[in-house]
Amino acid sequence: MAEPWGKTVLVEFDDGIAWVSLHRPDKRNAMNPELNSEMCRVLDALEADERCGVLVLTGSGDSFSAGMDLREYFRGTDKMRHVDRMRAYREAQQWQWIRLMNYYKPTIAMVNGWCFGGAFTPMISCDLAFAAEEATFGLSEINWGILPGGNVSKAMHLIGRREAIYYIMTGETFGGTKAAEMGLVNEAMPLTKLRARTTAVARTLLEKNPTVLRQARIAFKNVQNMPWDIAADYLTAKNEQGMLIDPERGREQGLKQFLDDKSYKPGLKAYKRGK
Repeated sequence: MAEPWGKTVLVEFDDGIAWVSLHRPDKRNAMNPELNSEMCRVLDALEADERCGVLVLTGSGDSFSAGMDLREYFRGTDKMRHVDRMRAYREAQQWQWIRLMNYYKPTIAMVNGWCFGGAFTPMISCDLAFAAEEATFGLSEINWGILPGGNVSKAMHLIGRREAIYYIMTGETFGGTKAAEMGLVNEAMPLTKLRARTTAVARTLLEKNPTVLRQARIAFKNVQNMPWDIAADYLTAKNEQGMLIDPERGREQGLKQFLDDKSYKPGLKAYKRGK
């Protein structure tokens, strides 16, 4: 079976890391219905692909993504039958936040350049995000006579209310350093160091027990809107579920190596995982 990428999305494997690039460089990787559909298939395929332990989302050329394609996604879908337009909208939402927020494997957004409008949603939906200091961010929708839809406004709740609404209302741009200061990305660094830093973090994640890592990511996201008592009960149940389904029996291995073998000291490094 042919791999479901290669036209508007490129995938490169590097020892456990799947580098997924939005690939419409002549359009600054603006997301059109074709790219959205291809990304849905790519995420489905990589979720079960053993070559992918960590997924890194980035863009071809000098852009992450300029957002939604104004001609093909907005004006183009205006001319579609209602059922086809809803399908196009559903595929965009499916990969940009529904799938990414709940993805089976860890995800990192690597913002290498322009990141505008609708591109904020998949960037924020990834577990982690790193940006080039030279990257340019912006919510320019206000200048086009529309508001940041596609859950972009919802995604902006990640940062402070005042700063979020400022950029939504003015449409002003800002750089990678400002994005890091606001908490929109984890870190910003010179573009020349961006891939190396992203790779290093991905390698760290690959050292962790994948079952526990997945449980921890999901649990953190799910408890945000829970009352404290319900969150405590949920986290206890989630932890017990993880121990039950973990094929590595990571908790047992970690305790044995620390308490019995004296071969492991908790810190930045994970316990020694059996291969």
